[in-house]
Amino acid sequence: LSDLKGDGGEALFLNNGNNWCDERFDFQATFLQCLAKHVPNIYSAEMDPLLEKQEEMVQAAILYPLERYLFGEDPDTFLEKLQQSETSQLCGKVFKGGETTYSCRDCAVDPTCVLCMDCFQNSIHKNHRYKMHSSTGGGFCDCGDTEAWKAGPVCTKHEPGASGSPKENSECQLNEEVMEHSRRVFPSVIKYMVDMLIWEEEKELPPELTIREKVDSYYCVLFNDEHHSYDHVIYSLQRALGCELGEAQLHTTAIDKEGRRAVKAGRYASCQEAKEEIKRHSENVSQRPLHVEVLHADVMAHQKFALRLGSWLNKLMSYSRDFRQIFCQVCLKEETGSGKPCSISKLMLWDAKLHKGARKVLHELIFSSFFMEMEYKKHFAVEFVKYYKALQKEYISDDHDRVLSVTALSVQMFTVPTLARHLIEEQSVITTITETLLEVLPEYLDKNDKFNFQGYSLDKLNRVYAVIYDLRYVLISKPTVWTDRLRERFLEGFVSFLRILTCMQGMEEIKRQIGQHIEVDPDWEAAIAIQMQLKNILLMFQEWCACDEELLLRAYKECHKSVMRCSTNSSRLREKTAFHLCGHTLESRPYRVSLDPVSIHLPLSRTLAGLHVRLSKTGRISRLHEFVSPEEFQVDLLVEYPLRCLVLVAQVAAEMWRRNGLSLISQVFYYQDVKCREEMYDKDIIMLQIGASLMDPNHFLLLILQRYELADAFRRIKPTKDQELIKQCNVLIEEMLQILIYVVGERYVPGVSNVTKEDVIMREIIHLLCIEPMAHSAITKSLPENKINPVTGLRTFKDVKPGVSGHGVYELKDECLKEFNMFFYHYTKTQHSKAEHTQKKRRKQENRDEALPPPPPPDFCPAFSNVVRLLNCDVMMHILRTILQRAVELETHLWTEAMIQMVLHLLSLGLLEEKQQLQKSPEEEVTFDFYHKASRMGSSALNAVNILMLLEKLKRIPQLEAQKDMINWILQMFDTVKRMREKSSLTTVAATSVSEATKGDESTQDKEKAERKRKAEAARLHRQKIMAQMSALQRNFIETHKLLYENTLEAQGKEDAIMEEESMSSIDYSRIALGPKRGPSVVEKEVLTCILCQEEQEVKLESAAMVLSACVQKSTALTQNRSRILELSGDTLDPLFMHPDLPCGTHTGSCGHVMHAACWQKYFEAMQLNFRQRLHVEQIFDLENGEYLCPLCKSLCNTVIPIVPLQAQKINSEDAEAVAQILSLARWLEIILVRISGYSVKNAKGEKQNAPAFVNKGLGSSALEFNSILSFGVQSSAKYSSSIKEMLILFATTIYRVGLKVAPNEADYRIPMMTWSTCAFTIQCIENLLETEGKPLFGSLQNRQHSGLKALVQFAAAQRTTSPQVLIQKHLIRLLGVLLPNFKMEDTPSLLEVDMFHVLVGTVLSFPSLYWEDAVDLQPSSISSAYNHLYLFHLTTLAHITQIVISSAKGSEEACSAQSFCREVCQYTSGQDIPGWLVWDCVKKGIMPYLRCAALFFHYLLGVSPPEELQQVSEEGQFKALCSYLSLPTNLFLLFQEYWDTVNPLLQRWCADPVVLSCLKGKSIAIRYPRKRNSLIELPEDYSCLLNQASQFRCPRSSDDEQKHPVLCLFCGAMLCSQNTCCQELVNGEELGACTSHALQCGAGVCMFLKIRECKVVLIEGKTRGCLYPAPYLDEYGETDPGLKRGNPLHLCRERYRKLHLLWQQHCIIEEIARSQETNQIFFGFNWQLL
Repeated sequence: LSDLKGDGGEALFLNNGNNWCDERFDFQATFLQCLAKHVPNIYSAEMDPLLEKQEEMVQAAILYPLERYLFGEDPDTFLEKLQQSETSQLCGKVFKGGETTYSCRDCAVDPTCVLCMDCFQNSIHKNHRYKMHSSTGGGFCDCGDTEAWKAGPVCTKHEPGASGSPKENSECQLNEEVMEHSRRVFPSVIKYMVDMLIWEEEKELPPELTIREKVDSYYCVLFNDEHHSYDHVIYSLQRALGCELGEAQLHTTAIDKEGRRAVKAGRYASCQEAKEEIKRHSENVSQRPLHVEVLHADVMAHQKFALRLGSWLNKLMSYSRDFRQIFCQVCLKEETGSGKPCSISKLMLWDAKLHKGARKVLHELIFSSFFMEMEYKKHFAVEFVKYYKALQKEYISDDHDRVLSVTALSVQMFTVPTLARHLIEEQSVITTITETLLEVLPEYLDKNDKFNFQGYSLDKLNRVYAVIYDLRYVLISKPTVWTDRLRERFLEGFVSFLRILTCMQGMEEIKRQIGQHIEVDPDWEAAIAIQMQLKNILLMFQEWCACDEELLLRAYKECHKSVMRCSTNSSRLREKTAFHLCGHTLESRPYRVSLDPVSIHLPLSRTLAGLHVRLSKTGRISRLHEFVSPEEFQVDLLVEYPLRCLVLVAQVAAEMWRRNGLSLISQVFYYQDVKCREEMYDKDIIMLQIGASLMDPNHFLLLILQRYELADAFRRIKPTKDQELIKQCNVLIEEMLQILIYVVGERYVPGVSNVTKEDVIMREIIHLLCIEPMAHSAITKSLPENKINPVTGLRTFKDVKPGVSGHGVYELKDECLKEFNMFFYHYTKTQHSKAEHTQKKRRKQENRDEALPPPPPPDFCPAFSNVVRLLNCDVMMHILRTILQRAVELETHLWTEAMIQMVLHLLSLGLLEEKQQLQKSPEEEVTFDFYHKASRMGSSALNAVNILMLLEKLKRIPQLEAQKDMINWILQMFDTVKRMREKSSLTTVAATSVSEATKGDESTQDKEKAERKRKAEAARLHRQKIMAQMSALQRNFIETHKLLYENTLEAQGKEDAIMEEESMSSIDYSRIALGPKRGPSVVEKEVLTCILCQEEQEVKLESAAMVLSACVQKSTALTQNRSRILELSGDTLDPLFMHPDLPCGTHTGSCGHVMHAACWQKYFEAMQLNFRQRLHVEQIFDLENGEYLCPLCKSLCNTVIPIVPLQAQKINSEDAEAVAQILSLARWLEIILVRISGYSVKNAKGEKQNAPAFVNKGLGSSALEFNSILSFGVQSSAKYSSSIKEMLILFATTIYRVGLKVAPNEADYRIPMMTWSTCAFTIQCIENLLETEGKPLFGSLQNRQHSGLKALVQFAAAQRTTSPQVLIQKHLIRLLGVLLPNFKMEDTPSLLEVDMFHVLVGTVLSFPSLYWEDAVDLQPSSISSAYNHLYLFHLTTLAHITQIVISSAKGSEEACSAQSFCREVCQYTSGQDIPGWLVWDCVKKGIMPYLRCAALFFHYLLGVSPPEELQQVSEEGQFKALCSYLSLPTNLFLLFQEYWDTVNPLLQRWCADPVVLSCLKGKSIAIRYPRKRNSLIELPEDYSCLLNQASQFRCPRSSDDEQKHPVLCLFCGAMLCSQNTCCQELVNGEELGACTSHALQCGAGVCMFLKIRECKVVLIEGKTRGCLYPAPYLDEYGETDPGLKRGNPLHLCRERYRKLHLLWQQHCIIEEIARSQETNQIFFGFNWQLL
């Protein structure tokens, strides 16, 4: 410690080591003295602080001595001891924004109980139905909290005793001394912290901290707010302080992170000036100025240190329980007698004034202390509720996010069931919250004390929702035991809540606009949004009330009182009037929805309906009269308002309110929408059911007719002629009938009938699936969110697994279909018609009748049993009869088919009801006489009819053909019910006459069925006949257009039939591609159609060019070494040799669509012109670089391949044999050498340096002439038309430009090299693809691959003619230099450094240049080229075998050990070395890909048909067939024996190369053959493993602990930090994001990433293009979950991942991006280069 003595810090505390035991030692004074001395010095440089240095000084001068005093020994050893002994059962990890949290659907007590990643991975919930979320920050891991979990509350890490030391360890308790010291230290530290954080003086410090003269040193400090954007602040700072952009950005980032930042230091005056400037500039940009203060340097320093102490305390808290308890005691202690709040409350109340950084420290401290100790959490909660109103008001006027406010802690306390109970009983928390709501909303009250949210501010309302959420948290778990006190307090809260509902009941009334349209749509969103927020709370209150009988009745009474108060206020004004119909009279106050004001918001009435249903469910409704007397009840008033609301909906449907604009339509939409309907529409229906059960049925119906304004429509009043009014009237009648159907038929509510919640959900799902099969997420969206997890229901449905795209859907099982009710009350109009259509169609397919009667409904509960009396009352009969009569009398304008449908539905309901009642009890007891009423005459007039007769007549009406089956069903039902009645009573004459009619009817029904069957059969035969005619026509057409069809068949890679026959007879000859026995080329006449002008043309050398659209791209799909750094620009690259790693090739793909070259040029020019005219539209493709979309399939292309016809070549077998006698390999080599040296002499006049050094092996050049190469047959070169030549040059230049990333240059010497390279690389890619997919080599290519490859190979052969032959010869000599080391050029690479297949393609395509003479344009004849190909192929094959043997000789350690073992064995067994079969095996496996590529190449070059075996997949057969096709012996080593004399010197030279030697000695590693097939990285089966990896990911370049966006490269597995400034790189002067710059290296610009936190795949290409793609992870319902919105467990779907793999290997990523960008053009806002 000696070196610190100078600071005097520890001296103050230690005081020679004996004084601190002294009672009189005044710790506080000493402590403050020390701080006053050191703090201003430590934090003096606030503008650019040296953080590490400050930290060191703080530790040395203050914290170390402080800890030393507190612990009485060395802090590190002491804390080490503590850490070993102390394990807390609570985890207490505080979440940062974006961190993944887990909840368990099976065990969590409520949805707010979450686990952090570590606890989840070590808990039992890992195997349950868990849910993943991204935290918004500020939450807290609930591991160890027994009240949060029904099972498995503790993970294995936090189990008591998990840390290995027994819990009873004596170390656990701090010793008394330390406790004593902490009781002394904590109060001083806490007091200092609180004082400094709530210090308001800007210039002065508290007297006890001022020990030196005040210096004039100030800071101008800028504070964070959520109102100004980043750019606003940067702009204001630049203008006000005149600083650089970079500096302003640094300031702004710091302000955003910390909440405040000193932006200028200096004297008071200059800081004050800066403050004014900043305010002025910021006010120019937005309405509010920025918050700026001028603080004295010392004040700033002490405030910073106070926060440092906060984090120090935070660290201490985690060590020991005793520390936490002492800390909490000190914080809660009030100053005696001062009446001021305790420390923690002071800080809470000051929270809204603190800056972001301070709040974070403070909240973390609360988490680590109070929330880790249950007892103190309770005390904290009490304090919190005590100041709740003040805190919430502060929050509402503050502008920081909720996460940063102390009010956000409410969720941690209110959701703990025991704590919530305590707070309700002791602190009346419900009342507190509701009163807070009433106090923050008064500005929205109008003169009638109703809310009116016109001109509301969205931000403020969002803050008010936080209070509503708190109420929800408190009510989240229902109490199991009720005490009197709890009951009283809850009821008090409920009554207080009713006051809010009273302000909402009838708010925002509207009146129908007549005459002119409304001018401004009123704000309706706020009212609906609050309704949505309150929905769950209303349900919770009802659930709470229902827990306790006494409470339910008292709550009902209170709620009824409130409803009555609201209703009687507004309806006293008018006198009652009478309304008569069918001998019944209704007296009611006049009111018309179409004239008087009406409101859609009736939460009070709806709450009452909810309570009523719950009373009925518990059966306590019998005691209701004790609480609400029947006189007070006034059911007609209760029904009035909900009824008005339903009438409003009907009138909106009838378009009577269209002048009221969109706001009303939106309100009606939400009223019935799944988000709101539970507490709006559904409850209104229940209210009507309550009315129907308590009122006289006739009166009830009269009330409904009157409110629907349909009284006149059902009297015998002559209607108007006005079509508009008639239409309105018809819609209203339909809407009214529908409501009647719902009132009588909708009984699936627990309490209205005896059903369970599960039944209700099942019914909802069944009706959804009756519309169409649906995905799981679509079903959950269509169900109210707080219902039981619908999976319980879904188990009963068929599950359809997802394909590679799309998602799994559920279909309805057949046994559920009988549940279908066409008039299901949650159907919208479109759903209703869709469901009806689907079901009728199904029944038709099954040849059943199309009647869709309602399913028998469950019985009403006793309280609602009277509702069914509606069906058989007089007014109902009158309504039904009137409508049917109008239909029969064909007053077409007065009825609609929908109306008839509903009448039939009501009749069915009546008959079903009567039938069910008759089945249950004897006939004389059943008073429900629907049948009797329906068969009674309407009146005593002569022409009167009853309903049965009307139905008989309806069957004959042509317009109602569709309803015929339904009418028959009803008539049958009438008959059934009648028989049931007749069984026990005498029949009347009238009835018999009807029954005869019905019997007659039955027989007609049978006839009808037979008739229907006959028609179906006839239709089937007719269909068959037509199909037969069609196929005959088709055959005929094919016969007449035979040519055309053969062509198309050929194009798909199927060979001509004639060819097949020939080949059968002489299989050997026709299926060999190389050498004298070469088979004939199969050449068909190719007639192609241009997709642009639709004209046909035959492909010939001399005609105008035809082209294929194509895309050339760089690719690393085959690379064997991802770590190799790629050259970004190819100015200096020499692409002649490809390294065997295949690091980066140029791939050419085509979509297979053909155009005339001229048509394509016109199309492209038109595109350019179009683009120039629309400059402001962003283009998906880059026209400058020749990109365009294929006109037919919209694939992205950037060039065209000219289609060059194949030159047929026949070999005369006698000549071939004659030549075979003379031309051996050795002889052929000599001829070539002479020819080449001859050329070199010719060309060497000017260029000495480039001539190959010939090693002349005693061959007298006299023996072989320079021209002897020509003696084996030549022919004149092919002549191409000028347009073909032009296209050859164009395509070659594109390959050169794209492949090397350079500017186009038609004369560059590298153009031919690039041509051969892309040809070889593309073939290798296709071979690789066929192998990985397990497809045969020939016959399985897609049409586009086949035609693209054919055109590419022919182009590569023809391209030579457009370059100077001397250049081609130079390239050839360099290529041969690898194979024939006696042409040693200085830059020839070693054998192990080249890819042999690229050499083969290059030499074969460039070889004809040796035949070139100045005067004549010659090329080798068929025989010559056959030998050239054969020998070149044999040479490269020999070289490749050598490569394989050398590279396999030295391998891994295991191989070396095996080899030395073999040597040991050899000594004892006649001295054999490495076993030969091993080498052979190695060679055979290694050479396979090369042979397959060669077969593809020669097939497309020469057109010789491949053997049959290559069109199937078989290992052994394939090898033999390849050898025979390529003229190789199946024992490849025979080649060496055959050519030994020639090959021996070559071998010596090959192996003498230094690179080969170093490889053989094991110093360097050569690539092994066969090369590994690339695939995307292995992904874990379970997605949470990936999230786990991401959570451990630390950005390599930034130190802060902010959450990043980790992305995973699927090519190489690198984890990158995306969309973050810390990882941007400068590439060629451009800022690129981490992904974009990684893609340039990893995939040559094209790459595939998985965004881990969002579960999306991103495809990117270059710097400007990209798209999102669904991730290959699916949940158990077969759906992807972008953004983890649903949070279900996700598992890897192999098929989808395979599809991604193919997308990459087929080089379709670019195409996919272009397609996606074309469909979603909105995505342009995204800056891909910063990804």
